[in-house]
Amino acid sequence: MPEHRTRRAAVKDKKEGKAPSTQAGEYVHEEIEHVREGKHGARSTKQAIAIGLSKARRAGVKVPAGKTASKSTRKKAAQDEAASHEHHKPAAKRSRATTGALKKEGHKAASKSALSSHAKKSAAKRTAGSRSAAAKKAAHTKGAAGRSAAAKKAARTRARKTS
Repeated sequence: MPEHRTRRAAVKDKKEGKAPSTQAGEYVHEEIEHVREGKHGARSTKQAIAIGLSKARRAGVKVPAGKTASKSTRKKAAQDEAASHEHHKPAAKRSRATTGALKKEGHKAASKSALSSHAKKSAAKRTAGSRSAAAKKAAHTKGAAGRSAAAKKAARTRARKTS
């Protein structure tokens, strides 16, 4: 069950007109935090992200399955979408079994290095044009204050790397 804070953040993102992936990011972030704080583990970073996306879809965020997603992933996404319309308590036995299985998994999947390598691998699969378009869109939706803050941060990073 997603935390109240996460649901509120996702609703705020939706009101601000942000993309479904940004809204779902709140749930993914929550899942990464759960793995880090030891609530449960995950076999891989990809699994932790998948759990977060599943929670987001079940909470009503309209996140489509990826363009290159497998048949089983698409089926799971459709099931999660359908579950968002039904409001019933999940089976206690199934919930316990899932949590029990995840508790046996490790916590390295949410480490900074694991997340960093996953992000690099994901970015490498995308075309340069796609990455560039995403960066341009991010800069456009950031707003004046956000762009100014980002520019200052970039300048600080450059100064640190040259010295």
